[in-house]
Amino acid sequence: MSNQKKALICGGGGFVGTHLAKQLKKEGYWVRSVDLKKNEFIKSEADEFQILDLRERKNCTKSLKVDGGFDEVYQLAADRGGAGYMTPGECEMMENNMLINVFMVTEAVKLKKMPRYFYSSSVCIYRDMDIGAKEIAEDDAYPAHPENEYGWEKLYSERMLLAHARKYGIEARIARFHTTYGPYAFWEGGREKAADALCRKASLAKEGGEFEVWGDGKAVRSFTYIDDLISGIRSLMKSDVKEPTNVGSDEYVTVAQLAEAVQKASGKDIKIKYVDGPVGVKARSFSNERIYSTGWKPKVKLVEGIKKHYKWVDKEVKKKYEKK
Repeated sequence: MSNQKKALICGGGGFVGTHLAKQLKKEGYWVRSVDLKKNEFIKSEADEFQILDLRERKNCTKSLKVDGGFDEVYQLAADRGGAGYMTPGECEMMENNMLINVFMVTEAVKLKKMPRYFYSSSVCIYRDMDIGAKEIAEDDAYPAHPENEYGWEKLYSERMLLAHARKYGIEARIARFHTTYGPYAFWEGGREKAADALCRKASLAKEGGEFEVWGDGKAVRSFTYIDDLISGIRSLMKSDVKEPTNVGSDEYVTVAQLAEAVQKASGKDIKIKYVDGPVGVKARSFSNERIYSTGWKPKVKLVEGIKKHYKWVDKEVKKKYEKK
């Protein structure tokens, strides 16, 4: 372990953290994951898993202690959810995420050996956009007007990390994630995202039946398959890009097209029913030129990714509900 690169993944029991640990192990890293609990769907490949509440400063300090120091820290830990969680959970999200981000970065800069520090931000920091609007780049986040409080907290945490980078010299990398989907994500319970929820609903729908989609299907989104996101994280981390960077798919689709991809992946004769429900912003359209400068580009198209994701969600749904 003395000559081996070491990485800490905060939020290592989560969807992205679990996949990231697997990738870092492939690259030869010694990995410590930290979270409130382990991933319920798959065993972590981290060398060490600490159950810690990072809303407490002492636990952030503990997570950062390792012989020889960490080479890299990935701050993925966050209280988050889909459109149905963003408003009712906004106070808890702001408090929980702010505590984690304040304590993690302020403890990291105290280390004798400061790691390269990755922060997972979100495209939720951007304003609502009209359908068909010109794509915007990272600097167009200002003047700021995020669509929800989750976005405001992410934007503040970006600025806090960059301020510490300027003052203390810690190497910061910030990725603004597009909506990501794939195996081992939450697929029920209120924190799931659109692709996860629709795959669950289609899996539960009976042959000849229907599954519900919130809104009218016209909202425009970008959905990134997890394998692409992980390779994007690694490309950004290895690069010299120090500014906040959009990382996600360049394929924009309507929610209706997402639902149709899920419908097709199910292989069932089921119909889509549009109903009232929280939708979020009208559209997204972001420039990915900054992450492209690292040599990275997404590879998985939505139809291909949804086939893989539906297969996994369907298996999990059957595993849970066939027992009842």
